[in-house]
Amino acid sequence: MKPQDFKLDFRSGIPIYVQLVEQVLTYLSSGNLKPGDQLPTVRQMASELRVNFNTVARAYRMLDEAGLISTQQGRGTYIVEPPGAEKSDYLMRDALEIQVKRFLNLMQRQGFRPDNVKDSVEKNIAAWLGGTLQADETND
Repeated sequence: MKPQDFKLDFRSGIPIYVQLVEQVLTYLSSGNLKPGDQLPTVRQMASELRVNFNTVARAYRMLDEAGLISTQQGRGTYIVEPPGAEKSDYLMRDALEIQVKRFLNLMQRQGFRPDNVKDSVEKNIAAWLGGTLQADETND
């Protein structure tokens, strides 16, 4: 896996470290990353992607805490055996919390009232559960 395999969207509003964690999870679930595969070093990844060293270190720390990677001093960072559902759930919950907070902060800055946001979110969750949610749909 090379840093070029990671695509970052600096305008998405999603923190870069969350994007990196999500992409590692995607590569794991698709089989593009397997136990024993080596990830780029933090310095190499930061340099190639032109992001702060600490941003990549934070993503790697989250992956390590979830039991997905292991960093061995002087040898590199490797994908370990797939974690149990509990550890994957931890990462997903953490990423979800970050994105929900960013969304709610954005709604607040744009002047929306909590009850309006709640109504819209509930309406869209119902559409999602019903299989009718569309990304480009405008909800009046």
